[in-house]
Amino acid sequence: MFSLATGLAILATSFLLLRMLAFFLARTQFPPGPCPLPILGNLLQLRFQLHPEKLSQLTRKYGSIFTVWLGSTPVVVLNGFQAVKDALVTHSEDFADRPVTPLFEDLFGDKGIISTSGHAWQQQRRFGLITLRALGMGKKVLEQRLQEEAQYLVEIFHRQNGTSFDPHVPIVRAAANVICALVFGHRFPHGDPFFQELMKAIDFGLAFVNTIWRRLYDAFPWLLRQLPGPHRKIFRYQEIVKSLICQEIERHKQRVPEDLEDFISCYLAQITKRKDDPASTFDEENLIQVIIDLFLGGTETTATTLRWALLYMIHHRDVQGEVQQELDTVLGPSRVISFKDRKLLPYTNAVLHEVQRFCSVISVGAVRKCGTATTVQGFPIQKGTIVLPNLASVLCDPEHWETPWQFNPGHFLDGEGNFVIHEAFLPFSAGHRVCLGELLAKVELFLVFAHLLREFRLRAPAGASTNERDYILWGTKQPRPYDICPLELGPRSPGLPSCLTPP
Repeated sequence: MFSLATGLAILATSFLLLRMLAFFLARTQFPPGPCPLPILGNLLQLRFQLHPEKLSQLTRKYGSIFTVWLGSTPVVVLNGFQAVKDALVTHSEDFADRPVTPLFEDLFGDKGIISTSGHAWQQQRRFGLITLRALGMGKKVLEQRLQEEAQYLVEIFHRQNGTSFDPHVPIVRAAANVICALVFGHRFPHGDPFFQELMKAIDFGLAFVNTIWRRLYDAFPWLLRQLPGPHRKIFRYQEIVKSLICQEIERHKQRVPEDLEDFISCYLAQITKRKDDPASTFDEENLIQVIIDLFLGGTETTATTLRWALLYMIHHRDVQGEVQQELDTVLGPSRVISFKDRKLLPYTNAVLHEVQRFCSVISVGAVRKCGTATTVQGFPIQKGTIVLPNLASVLCDPEHWETPWQFNPGHFLDGEGNFVIHEAFLPFSAGHRVCLGELLAKVELFLVFAHLLREFRLRAPAGASTNERDYILWGTKQPRPYDICPLELGPRSPGLPSCLTPP
């Protein structure tokens, strides 16, 4: 006669076997991929990270479209230009939704732009695009602010007096102040307590995205929601950021309503305008989250790209020299640099594009969700399936780039030295979810890069050993910390800075 304990053991074993059977039957509904473990899926094989190199290894075995399991959640990975283009461009509407992971659901709810889908996302994104354009994105007003921020950065480099320093902090602060000018209507001194707290919170949030704690939270939310640990810190920082933004919103409410010179003012006016519309998603909670989204999307990516750009110039002195010769020939030492000058500077423009291609800051890209059943390159994709476009694989696709693993500005130049765009150049993703601030990032990258390269010859400190291919996957794909020696160009330069040895 069975005891109660024996019966419960048999029942539990039967339940686990049925769950495992259902799990392995579910695999047949998705593209092939590495065999997952029960409960953990492929998390151990992936070392709890969606590492671009690891995904590339899987591509060689399973093809351009395969499935990995993050816990019990299947994720279809797209690799190479054709697979990503077929999904995000050809079937753009089918992949316009964003899956809500447990962490993002607990952090953001159904607010903002980055993590929403459907009606709320459409309203917030459309308003964001229209407002950024109205505030001068790509126009003279914003360009003047960007020129001023670039000049602030140039002055910081000048103050080093030829000594080596880590450019990370001033570059990040400059990128953040661009967003501050758009959102708040003014920039902050780097020592401002408000600004420092905001930067600290953004830095931690971006770093947390790629930690094992984020993966564990998304795989086992029912457990991590109950347990203490480092993952709780992200929620504390979120409250700090919200509190800081609320302070700015309250200040804006005291202003004249007609004075619409920044994003907060425009959004508050939109809340009032649509207050009687039952379909409106415009409220202060959405405003706060949209501002957070603008900082998350527009600070770290641009700053990290600029850090890679300076590192590549240190390693490729011939490229740096050609950029400086072009800047000197076309613009001279004192002419104000504007975004339209990129058309007169084909080599400089090509170098910046190659920086974005070679560093692939976004790495594997942001996940999408299939909104309706479709087919990608012969594979049926069910409605609700999470899809991950591996953007790094697009930017180094050997079928579309002559020397994918080398830094080569020639990828964006024709035989006569004219700038040409490349169809496989997708650093801002593609389709309906293409980066909201793409134009802003392009203007900022060009103006800051051109200002710095016109003023300084960039060198590594004596004895420094840096590798341009080494990186840290920290939310974005970042270079390892490095120091730089800026040598002033022109008659102001008496010779080599003390930190350098002759080449």
